[in-house]
Amino acid sequence: MSAPTGVGVIGAGNISTQYLGNLVRFPDVEVRFVADLDLGRASAQAAAFGVPASGTVEDLLARDDIDVVVNLTVPAVHTEVGHRIVAAGKHVWSEKPIALDRDAASALLDAAKDAGVRVACAPDTVLGAGIQTALRAIARGDIGEPLTATTVFQSPGPESWHPDPDFLFAVGAGPLFDIGPYYLTTLVHALGAVTRVQAVASTARTRRTIGSGPRAGQTFPVEVPTHHAALLEFGRGRSAQSTFSFEHALPRMGVVEVNGTEGTITFPDPNVFDGPSTLWRLGTDAPVELPAVGASEGRGTGVVELVRAIRDGVPERASGELALHVLDVMLGIRDAAASGNAVAIASTVAPIAPLPESWDPADPAG
Repeated sequence: MSAPTGVGVIGAGNISTQYLGNLVRFPDVEVRFVADLDLGRASAQAAAFGVPASGTVEDLLARDDIDVVVNLTVPAVHTEVGHRIVAAGKHVWSEKPIALDRDAASALLDAAKDAGVRVACAPDTVLGAGIQTALRAIARGDIGEPLTATTVFQSPGPESWHPDPDFLFAVGAGPLFDIGPYYLTTLVHALGAVTRVQAVASTARTRRTIGSGPRAGQTFPVEVPTHHAALLEFGRGRSAQSTFSFEHALPRMGVVEVNGTEGTITFPDPNVFDGPSTLWRLGTDAPVELPAVGASEGRGTGVVELVRAIRDGVPERASGELALHVLDVMLGIRDAAASGNAVAIASTVAPIAPLPESWDPADPAG
């Protein structure tokens, strides 16, 4: 086994706990630094997970023993921080979305190409055993030729449980941009690149009330639509209907169904790494449950897949190009809903092969 790749983390907020809990035990990587604007928070996270150093972003980027930087900042500064990482000659793993607009995402990818480094992006839930098992079933022809899909995410909204939910209702978030990447990334893996979208949207309330934590009872403004319903067109006559909503008193989440010429498969929740799929075949009476096969280690899986892809000289699956395409689709849905017109999606992405069943970020041989 080669020496582990040095990793730094920028952003010591809530999501960093999930990343660090996994990254510190994956043998292909070694977390060497945690940075945050709040130095105390960075120090506390470093201490909690046995990371040897913490400090400022400048301190992290100056280190020669860090090759990949995990960008866990808020969406509004993803590309600003990404450019700093690239300028330091380091590879980027970004939380989603990769950017808030097409030009910013394209500029970051162009800068990375010029610098000879890579940009990869969440969600990496699509690399977990749950989604990968369903994708392998489609790839081997279990449903025939895939033709259509349905995805549904509907909930009352996260303000009832999240202590600081304001950013989830700000520009660059809402259910489309916060939740959409999980479902849309899964659809692109299953059906290919999106070519055109149509959509409608609504906003149930212009202010929301925090339901838990020290700010319980405070209200905050809603800056984006809280419901989008979209029709997506893909190549080869394929299509999907997708709902992303923070307006439903009746929660219905994790719905991903792909229908083909010979059958239908339901995926597990694309916001998790595990879970069974269920297969219905035309001409049979009973569905078949497909247990998840493979690794379900959690967030940080994509960082290891990126590191191994760099080592092996092959494209990473959670690529910046895929993230740009998914962003393009989300912006297309937003614009189609606002204008009432269909929007063509200019970007594209190459087909993505499923991971082998044996692939495992916790096993250096996997």
